[in-house]
This record gives sequence, structure tokens and C-alpha cells, in this order.
Amino acid sequence: MRREPDVTVVVAVYNTMPYLTECLDSLIGQSIGLERLEVVAVDDGSTDGSGAELDRYAERHPDVVKVLHQPNSGGPAAPSNRALDVATGRFVYFIGADDHLGEEALERMVSAADANEADVVVGKMVGTNGRYVHQKLYDGNHPDVSLYDSALPFTLANTKLFRRELVEKHSLRFPEDMPVGSDQPFTIEACVRARKISVVSDYTCYYAVKRGDASNITYRANHLARLRCVERIIEHTAGLIPAGPQRDAVLKRHFDWELSKLLQQDFPALDLDTRRQVCKGVGALVDAYFTDGLRDGTGVKRRVRFGLARSGAVAELTRAIAEETEHGAPPFLLEGGRAFATYPGFRDPSVGLDDRFYEVLGETVAGRLSAGTRLESADWDQHGTELSCVLNLRAGITGDTSSAVVALAQGAMPQSADKAGARKLPADAPRPQRVGTLTADAAEGGGTLLTARIPLAATRSKRGVRLYVDVAGSTYEIPVRTQGQPMPLARRWGSTDPHRVAASPNTKGRLVITTAPLWEPKPSVGARLRRTLSRSKRK
Repeated sequence: MRREPDVTVVVAVYNTMPYLTECLDSLIGQSIGLERLEVVAVDDGSTDGSGAELDRYAERHPDVVKVLHQPNSGGPAAPSNRALDVATGRFVYFIGADDHLGEEALERMVSAADANEADVVVGKMVGTNGRYVHQKLYDGNHPDVSLYDSALPFTLANTKLFRRELVEKHSLRFPEDMPVGSDQPFTIEACVRARKISVVSDYTCYYAVKRGDASNITYRANHLARLRCVERIIEHTAGLIPAGPQRDAVLKRHFDWELSKLLQQDFPALDLDTRRQVCKGVGALVDAYFTDGLRDGTGVKRRVRFGLARSGAVAELTRAIAEETEHGAPPFLLEGGRAFATYPGFRDPSVGLDDRFYEVLGETVAGRLSAGTRLESADWDQHGTELSCVLNLRAGITGDTSSAVVALAQGAMPQSADKAGARKLPADAPRPQRVGTLTADAAEGGGTLLTARIPLAATRSKRGVRLYVDVAGSTYEIPVRTQGQPMPLARRWGSTDPHRVAASPNTKGRLVITTAPLWEPKPSVGARLRRTLSRSKRK
């Protein structure tokens, strides 16, 4: 008689060929051994041969693979619940039918659960074929992590090992009326009630596949369906965790991800009625759960969009998203030591949104301040014996720009990301050395025309010269676009030595200014002879 398996793997299946075959092969080939494994696969009315493929594996492994067939339910929740009803393993594990496991995945996770007495084990998960999977949680093996002070809220898929005793004790099941996100209420409640949660990071347990046709159900749901689902998730979470920092730690994920995705660049293309419904739903959640702590910990771009949705400012929200998509973030207003992003609705009485929603609160500044900052011109100027490069830069800054500096990086500066964007320097980074000053004038079309005068000696540094600006007490490195500006020539007054200045962005997006003397070649003997003969003829 076959003993109780250590783990039951639940597979909800709907039209996942040919990915299903690789999924099932990865289960049958697990190092934990077939005698310790049970696979319960539920065919949710597939029409592409997935049901027949499941039956083929059940015939080959009758003691391991159990297949159930049912009419299509519209999502993975119902087949997952049916599988739970017949599971017999000490643990249950859920896998998407288009994904697959590393060979040692189940053995390693069960061992971790037994060694740590954990009720939930999260195995390292990676994306394939361009699928994004959050990685911050997998910074090491952890015998006991908390839902409230780790990256676990950003890893809430049900693709984890759960102790079945915990599942049955609390009657944990998936809500069958949620087309997407039905795994989150299950996972959140399991993590809230678990004695311990462990993480296995030293082995890739799970490979999440993005199908070539992007037909995963997560990618197909519309805005209103996704809104209804995130409402259910947030309300379920609020019923489990009292108001306070712990609830905020979990809900931050839902504001940063699910709700933010409803207010992205596809929002302006929605019909007006749908935009109004989305704003109403998002606004209600902001009113109920977007605490001051969550607000101040959210980047200004998202914060403004949430605020405009809460205010019912559909036109302003639409314009804010469309303009940022086309032009980048708006200019920043520097005022009294504070910085504000001047998105639509800023200080508009008809919108009535507090300045705090528009304030830059230490996050990385990106948008027009960075990618749109451009070199207007580069030239040389002479003051006494000092030859300097004069740059005119147009940046998206308004108000008091007296703190802006042109600086030369000294020592090992942190590396910027490859994409152009303002990067906040860490507090312990070496401070840039001031090598020039900026004077600011209002520029037509918004923003500020910053004129920088840089001494010739500074431009000879191998590291070049980079633009830095202080925003609300933090220093940001600003890449500058040169847009094909020519390299101006200059000649030292009173000298015959011409110099060339080049102002161009490097591969990291930084403005690098270099100079070099242009030595005029001495004329050849033939050229000198021709010049002499020419002079003789003129005489």
C-alpha cells in the first residue's frame, strides 16, 4: 500500500499546450522521488489537447498522477479548490501549467519546511521568455521571514509550498469569482497564519514562463476586472491585519503595483465612462487605505495619480499621464527648501489636492529634469588669462536654482544605470567637487536656462565634467543630451594655439566635456616653396 506522499502538486490546466508537457516532465523528474510525490491535475475544460496529455501521463504513472476533468470555470481558482479537496500530501504546492520546476525544487523545499518547522516555504522563482519576477526576496536562505518587514508582499503568487494541515485548519480556498489575482487572498492569509515562513534562495526552484502569445490570464484582464479584483484583495487583507504599519507594509505592494498599473499610459485611451469608473474605484481605495505613511513612501508620480483619481479629476489625470508619456515629467518647482513636481492640478482650487501629493520626497528624480535636460550651446570665453568653456543648459527646474552646481567627480563615484535618468547620490557617496557655477534665467517654454562657466583646467580631467543639482536637500547626477551640438573651436587670445571643446554624452548618459589643443601642421617643403614662388610672382 502506497504511503502518504510528502507533497501534492496542484496543477490547474486550461489550454496550455505545448508548455504543459514540459511542466509535467519537470514534476515526474523531481529528485524527491515518485514514491514521495502526488500530482493532482484538473483539466478546466481545455480544447487544445491538454486534457488528453494529462490522461497520457496518468496512464504512465497511475500511482502518482491523478487527473480530474470539469467544464471551464473561467479561472484557476475552481480547479485549484477541487484539487485541494482530494490532495493527500503533508504539503501542497501549486504550479502554473505553463511553468516548470528545477529538478531538486520539491526535495529542497520539503527539507527546509521540516528543518525549520515552517508552514510556508518560498523557493527561488525566476522569469523566462521576458516574464518579470521580483527578486529582492531571494537575497539568501532564510529560515524565518516576516510578511511585514521583508520583500514577501511583492511575491504573493501561490507558487509556494504550504503545510496542508495549515490549509485545512483555516479552510483556506481560492475565491472563485476573481478572474485574476485569486491566489493572493489565499497566500496572504496563509502567511498571516503561518508559524514560520522560510525562503530557499540558493537553488532556482521555479521557472515562470511568459507565453509567446502573451495569453497568460494575467495579461488578458481589462481595467475594470482588475480593479474589482484588487478591491477584493485589499479588503480581504484589511480583514486579516489591523490598521497600522503591518497592514501598510502589505498594502504598499497593491498601491505600487496593481493600482498603479491601472493608471499607466494606456489609461488615456480608455473611453470616458471607463476612466471615470476606474478613478472612482481607485479613489475609494485611496480614501480608505492610503495612509499618510503610504502616501509619503510612494513616489511623486504615483502619488499624484492616486490623488487626482481620489479628487475625481479625470481630465487632469488623463492629461498628466498623456503629457508624461510624451514629454517626461514636468518641471520641478524649488520653493523654500522643498521641491514640487508641477503636474496638472497643482495648486488648482477646483482639484483641491494638498501640496504634499506633488512634493518630491527624496525619491529618484526622473523625467524632464534628466532625459529632457539638454545642451543649448557650448562655446569658449576669455576672462583675463582664464579660458573657460561656457555651456547653456536647459533644464526642467523653476524657482530658486541657486544650489545648482557643475561639479567634477573625484574618486570612485557610484555607477549610473545605463538608461538616462537623474540618479540620487547615496548619502555616503563622495561629494562632487565644485568646478563651476550656474546662473539661472527663465527660459521660454518653461524650465530654466542654466549657464555654466567651466575653467579649462577642469575639462582636462579623464572623468570629464558632470552636471549635479540639489533638489530638496538631495544631490542628483543629471545626464545631459547634446543633440548633436558641434564641437566649438576657441583660440587663446594672445596665443596661436587653438583648442577644441567636445560636449557629448557618454554611454552612461553623462555629459562629458573634453578639450584638446589643435596643432596646425607645419607646411611641407613643397608647400613652403610654392608659397615663396607665389609671393615672388606677386612682386
